[in-house]
Amino acid sequence: MRAIVSRRLILRVLCVAAATPWLATSGQSPASQSAAAEPSTVAVMYFNNSAMLHRADYEPLRKGIADVLITELHANPSLRIVERDHLQQLLQEQNLDTTSRVDQETAVRIGKLLGVQHMIMGGYQIDPTGNMRLDARAVNVESSQVVYGETVTGKSEDVLAIIADLAAKMNRGMKLPEMPRRQHPSSSGAANATRRFQAIMLYSRALAEEDSRNPRGAIQLYREFLQKCPEADAPDQRRIAEQRIRELEQR
Repeated sequence: MRAIVSRRLILRVLCVAAATPWLATSGQSPASQSAAAEPSTVAVMYFNNSAMLHRADYEPLRKGIADVLITELHANPSLRIVERDHLQQLLQEQNLDTTSRVDQETAVRIGKLLGVQHMIMGGYQIDPTGNMRLDARAVNVESSQVVYGETVTGKSEDVLAIIADLAAKMNRGMKLPEMPRRQHPSSSGAANATRRFQAIMLYSRALAEEDSRNPRGAIQLYREFLQKCPEADAPDQRRIAEQRIRELEQR
């Protein structure tokens, strides 16, 4: 009888010993690992316009900046990003589409309706010399607390590079896995810089026209954007514009 008990005890010890190295290496239980593997869910609100001059002219950037930021964050496979179309639909349902400024309380409420963990919100400022400043913060929807804030600056003509810089810094600040490196053109002469900025303005205006249920106007602006913006400058936005043209023409 004692021999049988001893053999059972030895088998239990061996089983525990075999499991111990795996647990020590992982540092987490299987349940914890599964939870850690779950991607974070994020939505990006439209940015608040605080341009010092010609504010109405820069108003379309509210949606353009958010759209480009969504595209940048999509490069991180550890994130689930709410598409802009879904956000726009919800804002219309909540009668918030025409709201020019969004506060933190409203962003949290929208985040809960979208079922996301974090809302990214912020604003942009363009001074009379053409310098741009982007401010953004990530808000935990459950706690309503700001978990990270960031500010990036640059020339407004380099808005794509500025948004890419903001996306990378927000990604690090939210302690998410590192995003892959992406190349973004910066100013290489006044003509190229002006062309890039005008192209992004056209793209932003197209988004606004589409949301205003003016498909013909949106298609025209998307086409002007494609003519103005070379492939190398904004390949993601070109792809989206081409797709949106096809979808709008089929309606």
